[in-house]
Amino acid sequence: MDTESVLFQAFIFLLAAVIGVPVAKRLGLGSVLGYLIAGIVIGPFALGLVGQDVGDIMHFAEFGVVMMLFLVGLELNPKKLWRMRTPILGLGGLQVVFTGIIISLVAFAFGLNWQGAVAIGMTLALSSTAIVLQTLSEKGLMKTDAGRSSFSVLLFQDIAIIPMLALMPLLATLPFAEPEVQYASSISQLHGWQQTLVVFATIFLIILAGRYLVQPIFNWIARTGLREIFIATSLLLVIAITLAMQWVGLSPALGAFLAGVVLAESEYRHELEVGLDTFKSLLLGLFFITVGASINLEILFNDPKLIVMLLGLLIVIKIAVLFALAKFFKMPILENLIFTFALAQGGEFAFVLFSFAGKNGVLPQDVISTLMVVVALSMALTPLLLIFCEKVLQPKFDHLAEKRDFDEIDDGETPVIVAGYGRFGQIVSRLLRSQGFQTTLLEYDAVQIDLVRKFGTKAFYGDVTNLDLLKAAGAEEAKIVVLSLDNIDKAILVTEMCRKHFPHLKVFARAKGRREAYEIKKAGAFFVMRETLGSALLLGREALVELGFRKFQAQRAAQTFLHYDTKHMDELTDLWGDEKQYILAATEKAELLEAVLRSDIKDRAEMETHAWDSKQRKENEQT
Repeated sequence: MDTESVLFQAFIFLLAAVIGVPVAKRLGLGSVLGYLIAGIVIGPFALGLVGQDVGDIMHFAEFGVVMMLFLVGLELNPKKLWRMRTPILGLGGLQVVFTGIIISLVAFAFGLNWQGAVAIGMTLALSSTAIVLQTLSEKGLMKTDAGRSSFSVLLFQDIAIIPMLALMPLLATLPFAEPEVQYASSISQLHGWQQTLVVFATIFLIILAGRYLVQPIFNWIARTGLREIFIATSLLLVIAITLAMQWVGLSPALGAFLAGVVLAESEYRHELEVGLDTFKSLLLGLFFITVGASINLEILFNDPKLIVMLLGLLIVIKIAVLFALAKFFKMPILENLIFTFALAQGGEFAFVLFSFAGKNGVLPQDVISTLMVVVALSMALTPLLLIFCEKVLQPKFDHLAEKRDFDEIDDGETPVIVAGYGRFGQIVSRLLRSQGFQTTLLEYDAVQIDLVRKFGTKAFYGDVTNLDLLKAAGAEEAKIVVLSLDNIDKAILVTEMCRKHFPHLKVFARAKGRREAYEIKKAGAFFVMRETLGSALLLGREALVELGFRKFQAQRAAQTFLHYDTKHMDELTDLWGDEKQYILAATEKAELLEAVLRSDIKDRAEMETHAWDSKQRKENEQT
């Protein structure tokens, strides 16, 4: 077997992902760390299963980065950027500037000339867009203050790569590197300032062409009616712009990023995202494996003290700058810690910038090789740093958090308590109030509380997991508590509290899916509604009407489905956890439900005279 073939290497990459990621997830380390560890194991400096030459590995990495940055660019809608201009320019800009200055001074103190020190400072000021966004998304932190602030900083960094790459030739002090590591540049013989002008002119022309040529091209492609042509056209655009960037000596990754930005305002953007979404996760995984495989263990083992010292310096400097800026922008301490530790690593752009710095003679190759190992290790440590932050630091700093005092609840006795006044809780509360039932509204998100109060809704700030707050809200007299909480653990905790301290109080809970519904049901909830079940039944009902059912028939089918699905879920709750018995019973229940619905269809003709839309039926018969 040819172990150097592309198919064999692809097999090894996929096998490493399939084995490494589930194991890492099971251990609570997250998928990103699983990919990175898998890459280290199969890389040329461990088992050597793929990429005996580091250059082979970087070919895979470059493809992953190119596609990832194209998708990132698609999200950079100018209107969205304008709305986020304050955190992007303020927090993001200051982070890049201060981190870059401090790291440049440290590099200068190590004996590098000022040009090399500036190049290192610019490069190491960036964080990993791919790892941070993936990790925060997995932990459900993207909608928090820390998540939004991290996204703002990463956006600024993604944009800052353009002037960084353009300025790199001006810092050149060494002879050019060997031709095989260069991009095919036709302007490499120009002076530094001339190269910079050509770079900016090329970027301007790409943006201009995108505004006036992309739309007509996609309009023409749309007339073919072939969805796959959209993907082919987008890839063609990426490659064309990539070749243009290579012509001026810039990174293909930057070309893909610009291609995404060009298409960000296109009416076909969503079609492109849907078409490429299938590849997105796989390509990101490929990139993470490649980063792990690119960690040169020989450099690490030859001088571990130097690598550990540089790695520690990088992380400490970033943590110090990020923590200080977050405090300056008045971010709560717990959010500050997540924000700080999430961004305390080098980024994937470092591989691009360091390669470009070597090509342009800004940094010697031995310095670049060492710093690439440091960056890759810092990226690999990110999931562990976040685990350390969540498990060790946040509990210790919890008492320092600026906590808003719970509101005094003065609604008196109400039959219903609604905990979690988001979109789900609002609909339930409005329905109950419209029928004359007063509700006591509790919400732990202070921002959401302030927002709903602007619309005249009276909601109280408080944590529903606090027993005293539940008593103050009238749990001893209320009949129902509605749990509209995003956090499954909190929902289970409150359900157990109610069963123990308020056994008369019936818990009506929201769950994301069947798995969460079973867990809340086992905790003692009276009724659990899965988020998508109600809306799916309503949509299905309307689909049946369009397919020829009478309205009452469609409603009856939907009600029958809901009745039996809820009944079967109650019966299956006790079997949840016993996979074999559960699957057998669930299959039997599903077949029974289908049989009931089919039987109901036979009886529908007899009920047509009592249909809700019988008047419409008679009119149709007369015509």
